[in-house]
Amino acid sequence: MTGRGRPDVPGPAECTHWIGPEHHHCRFTHQVRLYLTGPRCPDHTPNALRGRPEPPPGPSLPAGAWTTPSPLSDSALFDDRAVASGKRRSTPHTYRTAQAAVHHQKGT
Repeated sequence: MTGRGRPDVPGPAECTHWIGPEHHHCRFTHQVRLYLTGPRCPDHTPNALRGRPEPPPGPSLPAGAWTTPSPLSDSALFDDRAVASGKRRSTPHTYRTAQAAVHHQKGT
């Protein structure tokens, strides 16, 4: 089993679904896929446990989906400015680093 069609990424080894009445994990190793709940065999996927059909295979997220800039990264600039101005408490080392970062940004 490989991860999402990439041969260089190994897949999970065994299903970790807990079978309550039998007091053990499934540990099935054939066709195991990784889900948010952990590695699951075809019998214990989230849809299988709900009695729903599995979605058909198809394209996954676009290649740039995880590399798009986040608006949260912009807050780092404002945080540096707050630290550099002395309006936000920080260690002396962090204060000097923030001042250098803001001074560098003003120069460019």
